[in-house]
Amino acid sequence: MSSSYYPHPLIAREGWPYLTGSFVAAGLVTAVAGWAWAAPLWVITLFVLQFFRDPPRRVTAPANAVVSPADGRIVAVLPVTDPWLNRPSIKISVFMNVFNVHSNRSPVDGQITGVTYHPGKFVNADLDKASEHNERNALCLRTTSGHLVTCVQVAGLIARRILCYRQAGDHLVRGERYGFIRFGSRVDVYLPVDARVRVVIGDRVSAALSTLAELP
Repeated sequence: MSSSYYPHPLIAREGWPYLTGSFVAAGLVTAVAGWAWAAPLWVITLFVLQFFRDPPRRVTAPANAVVSPADGRIVAVLPVTDPWLNRPSIKISVFMNVFNVHSNRSPVDGQITGVTYHPGKFVNADLDKASEHNERNALCLRTTSGHLVTCVQVAGLIARRILCYRQAGDHLVRGERYGFIRFGSRVDVYLPVDARVRVVIGDRVSAALSTLAELP
């Protein structure tokens, strides 16, 4: 499966109910009360439209590159213990604000060895404690070269819904869309300790296009 094609148009399928509702409401108020009263609703419609945009992405990085699973800003690069695989790891965290694309894409080519959902709180996803306390969903992946990588969707202060469409046993290719988080969140990637990190805190990254690290 090519990572450039998804089963939905340029607006993510998760956004169609919100976009339809806001458009209908704005249209009705415009027809009944005029543009002045409807203006705030049209602003909301434009916000919903930009939030749920989902442009196609084509991976061009080398085969050993770990690509970003999300659009956003790097907020953590540090050695930790992977809580899902219980091993020393390097954690790289990408924070998505409400203006970023919120589709989540696989950082590596590999098979999903496990999917674990953990309920939790909804503190600001920009804070590192969100990785431990917030609602989250983890994919454990075994790459085609045998490396283990964990990719964790983490809900945020406003985000209240993590969507994951894949299960254990499925195979993902880099850049392939596997989930979505609504309204501000983060994604944590746990890598082997010998991975060569290519980003620093503060870097802006794009899902499937930016390289987070390289595997040996």
